[in-house]
Amino acid sequence: MKIVVAIKQVPARDSQLRIAPSGKWIEEADLSYEINEPDAYALEAGLQLKEAHGGEVVALCAGPPRVASTIREALAKGADRAIHVEVEDPGALDPLATARLLVAALRNEAPDLILTGLQSDDLGYGQTGVILAELLGLPHTSIVMHVEVLEGRIRVKRELEDGWFQLLEMPLPALLAIQSGIGKLRYASLMGIKKARTKEVRRVTAGDLGVAPLEASVTVERLYFPPHTRHAQIFEGSPREAATQLVEKLRSEARVI
Repeated sequence: MKIVVAIKQVPARDSQLRIAPSGKWIEEADLSYEINEPDAYALEAGLQLKEAHGGEVVALCAGPPRVASTIREALAKGADRAIHVEVEDPGALDPLATARLLVAALRNEAPDLILTGLQSDDLGYGQTGVILAELLGLPHTSIVMHVEVLEGRIRVKRELEDGWFQLLEMPLPALLAIQSGIGKLRYASLMGIKKARTKEVRRVTAGDLGVAPLEASVTVERLYFPPHTRHAQIFEGSPREAATQLVEKLRSEARVI
């Protein structure tokens, strides 16, 4: 079984944010980066399926040169090889542009199963996997909590609302968007880190894949932190009069009642 796991690099959650001098983005030199958490769970699901059924796991990542650290982490955890689609401007990667790049990168792979994380931790995109499945013409589902491989098909358990779950059977090949918590994440072992240095990383550009140059789909005019304001009001009069004034404020200004 060939499993492709699409992963993304995002700023670490403990990163301190500053506005860049341009005023249009954050100061990236201050950031540390890590694998997107839902993608880490997708990778774990792929590795568990490989351990149970054999085959190989291919890590697929689109982004600037710095995503090499995330690719090395995936290889150290057990991915067999990786494909790095090099993109200089991550701001051009909206879900559709990302999916088009990944489709082109998968052209010669013919995977049995494609796994993505449910969404990205930085921008909150949750459409990439769905669009990728549509462009590839594959059956797909999302919010997946468990995967069982059958003969020529899979059975998945997906999370619904209010504590409900749904069981589905799907033919292979297919695409699944994995929910965080599908399994316990593993750490990269010392042996895995050493082996990662010898594993194949195929680097390609959009031009190599025959994809037209990407253009940013969103233009940032200004980036700023919300201003801090403090305002207090003391209601005069008796407790009844003060309560009446408070209720009126909550109704007409705060609009919470």
